[in-house]
Amino acid sequence: MHENGWQLIDIGRFLKGLLDPESLPSRGALLTFDDGYRSNLQVAIPWLQRFGYPSVMFVPTQFIGGHNVFDDGSEPWEAMCDWDDLRELERLACSIQSHGVSHKGLSWLSPAELDQELRESKIVLEAGLGKPVEVLAYPYGDEGADRALTTAALKRAGYRAACLYGGG
Repeated sequence: MHENGWQLIDIGRFLKGLLDPESLPSRGALLTFDDGYRSNLQVAIPWLQRFGYPSVMFVPTQFIGGHNVFDDGSEPWEAMCDWDDLRELERLACSIQSHGVSHKGLSWLSPAELDQELRESKIVLEAGLGKPVEVLAYPYGDEGADRALTTAALKRAGYRAACLYGGG
């Protein structure tokens, strides 16, 4: 990455860049992992540490310390990070952020369920990690049936940004 002119940024610099785009490198990238698989801690993070690269992991709180039941039938079961793993990731420059509670696509949820999904995930992660959680990654890249409704729910819950694959 470095040889090709890319600079990996951490979540703090990403958030600052939302307010001040000129503060971002011209070829900046935020390296993210979804779902909270323990294998990310065991395989990917040691490699990233070797190069001093920061990263972000988006975690659905219902599955902390469990398995990827949300992939049932489409992927083999894998262990998910537990709280000790998540705190270790934070120590290793991998910021833990929200991926909702249940890993359900947001368009599957009623407005009340959407509010609960976003709020509860943030509260649980902040309590478990002792730090602010400010970014959500949309499960399955599903930003909800009504973008304005989702944006309002994110703001009410206290998020500063949301990410989806394939775009901003």
